[in-house]
Amino acid sequence: MSESHRKEIVQRIVKNLLDIQLLRLIDAQPLWGYGIKKKVEAEFHIKLRHGALYPMLNNLEKQGFLTSRSEQQGRRKRKVYTVTENGKEYLRSYYSILREQLK
Repeated sequence: MSESHRKEIVQRIVKNLLDIQLLRLIDAQPLWGYGIKKKVEAEFHIKLRHGALYPMLNNLEKQGFLTSRSEQQGRRKRKVYTVTENGKEYLRSYYSILREQLK
């Protein structure tokens, strides 16, 4: 597969399934908003606006897929997100459906 095809497909998947991609990133490691933004930009080569990221994180939290806690980092307070058991189950369902679709 050519690198340009790979990059285009990854970007399409991430843009269309951004909520699931955020859950995947946070499931691997609890993260705060800016850390998530930087990881998405570095790993998927997509510019992620704060205006898109934070409403999606809030929605995932309202759905019970994420939980957040305030954490002091020097003089800054960060809202650190963690995937809940419900969020992990949602990811397992996603992986299962993806495997079925690839058959």
